[in-house]
Amino acid sequence: MNWAGKLVGAALGFVVSVGKLIGVAIGAFIGHQFDRGPSIGDRLGQSGGAGRFSAAERQAVFFETTFLVMGYVAKADGRVTEEEIQAARGVMHRMQLRPEAVRHAINLFTEGKQPDTDIDPRVSRLRQACGRQPELIQAFLEIQLEIALSKGSITTEERAVLWRIADLLGVGRVALAQLEALLRAQRSFGQGFARQSHAEDLTAAYQALGIESTATDKEVKTAYRRLMNQHHPDKLVAKGLPDSMMEVAKERTREIRAAYEVIKEHRSIK
Repeated sequence: MNWAGKLVGAALGFVVSVGKLIGVAIGAFIGHQFDRGPSIGDRLGQSGGAGRFSAAERQAVFFETTFLVMGYVAKADGRVTEEEIQAARGVMHRMQLRPEAVRHAINLFTEGKQPDTDIDPRVSRLRQACGRQPELIQAFLEIQLEIALSKGSITTEERAVLWRIADLLGVGRVALAQLEALLRAQRSFGQGFARQSHAEDLTAAYQALGIESTATDKEVKTAYRRLMNQHHPDKLVAKGLPDSMMEVAKERTREIRAAYEVIKEHRSIK
């Protein structure tokens, strides 16, 4: 079973479909670090070690680590909420897993919740397996962030775990904060949250593209094209996204395009 491709699609579906995030309230740290520092792809693009894993082995490592760590993150603050359980089920549903794979995923999630579970060696192995596939590392982190965000906010304990996971994957806190900010902003903008003014609408659009309002027109266009390239449905399918997830990928690009149109209209960009 092509688990890696399904998980990339599941991550995209998770970002646009799971949880009820209110507004674009991003913490002070994210606010200060937003759009600064290298991207996850930049940090991981030169990582080695993945060559000794076959495609099947890489897919298996990704699948098992994703659901194990998902359970670990959910239990990080001492209690697994109904929202987190539903979020985990949402991933399984969007992956269109067969019954035996669903049972395996549930067992891994349950293992991750146990107090004596050590995720560090498993996450390190994921880095070895996917170090040359930054889109898989990003998809993995998106899923873990969405589990933490599924109940509306990230607790101190969950954030500490996420920082540790990112560090094991070679992703710094700045890059993780950037990813969280983009997820929050794109979801809020795409869901059409209550806008009280054009200024707030415009601010959300800049955040959804991962740029500041002081960016030049050229930088706006570059950010838009980069995000569209990263989430282009055809390119994701070529990397392993199943056809059944095509509409999910299209929804993500619609969110990005909508944000760009707001900025484009405001600036009269041709």
